[in-house]
Amino acid sequence: SMDGAPPPTSPAGLSAYVAVSQLLGLTLLATTGAWLGRYRGGVAWRSSLQFNVHPLCMVLGMVFLQGDALLVYRVFRHEAKRSTKALHALLHSLALLISLVGIIAVFESHRSKGIPDMYSLHSWCGMAAFVLYLLQWFLGCGFFLFPGASFSLRSRYKPQHIFFGIALFVLSITACLLGITEMLLFKISDSYSQFVPEGILANTLGLLLVAFGLVVGYVLTRDDWKRPPLAEELGLSMDFKTLTEGESPGG
Repeated sequence: SMDGAPPPTSPAGLSAYVAVSQLLGLTLLATTGAWLGRYRGGVAWRSSLQFNVHPLCMVLGMVFLQGDALLVYRVFRHEAKRSTKALHALLHSLALLISLVGIIAVFESHRSKGIPDMYSLHSWCGMAAFVLYLLQWFLGCGFFLFPGASFSLRSRYKPQHIFFGIALFVLSITACLLGITEMLLFKISDSYSQFVPEGILANTLGLLLVAFGLVVGYVLTRDDWKRPPLAEELGLSMDFKTLTEGESPGG
């Protein structure tokens, strides 16, 4: 830097945990693809394989991309807050879009095969996760990304935004685990208890989902790994508070 100070560094261990999370995330995506490709015939849109688009999109969107969106503030610790915020919103937007494709796929597949919708615990948890995730996205954009909300309103909502962000990530993984079990019981109920390769692979996918969730959750809940406010951010916060609350920064 200009004053000769050493460049900012990440806390010890943070980079390693983030790297492990990404390795787990890519592995669970590869495992999902391997399961669908090897045992379920692959993925296609306008065919009997349309259903398989659903698990692939939900794992990619509601788990991997959502988890990465939550990690943005830990990974990009020294970049401008607005850029980090925009990336956070962009990843969540991409996760929502991909998940919507997965939801459309399962409803269309059910309709073409005459299968009823929304009767299982998996479908209830999954739809709740998606709808609440969409609501969380709208509220997050309204409070933090676009101007308008007062400083005190942002400050009061921020703890709720953080809590529900983590809670929805947990709910999404739970819905995926329920979906894996449901799919196995539908497809290989006669042989599942005999430790057949498909059952073992799908169970392994479930463990990878849990592991990914645990690592991401650990990174998010370490207080000493939180993104420190930059000096210019503190100044801007005080200016923003003065403009929106009509009081002096010290007041």
